Amino acid sequence: MTKTVREFNRYSISFKKQVVEELENGSSYSYLQKKYDIRGAETIQRWVRSFGRDHLLNKRVRIETMDEKRRLKELEEENKRLKLALADSIVANKMLETLIDVSNDEYKTDLKKNFGNGLFQKGLKK
Repeated sequence: MTKTVREFNRYSISFKKQVVEELENGSSYSYLQKKYDIRGAETIQRWVRSFGRDHLLNKRVRIETMDEKRRLKELEEENKRLKLALADSIVANKMLETLIDVSNDEYKTDLKKNFGNGLFQKGLKK
């Protein structure tokens, strides 16, 4: 049993672009395959997708208007401001929690547990 060895041709990028340019100028796939001895059936088609004039058509291109850019910048600034405000409120909350913990230790009480009891009972007596 003998194995057949397949030959692979490596083509340079400039050669591929040249073939694609000839195709775009009116030559046919079969003519170019015969002329340059290109064996693969879809080889030139792959080159056209990669190097052809229309190779960018299937890709999304986003064009922003000045209003969209301005709105995006405003939203980014607002997001930054809100993140800073959130960080400040987290720090303030942590400070108040620490103050409550220190007060509980010093006065031997549980302010969180007893906070609403006095107010609720006064409201019922009225």
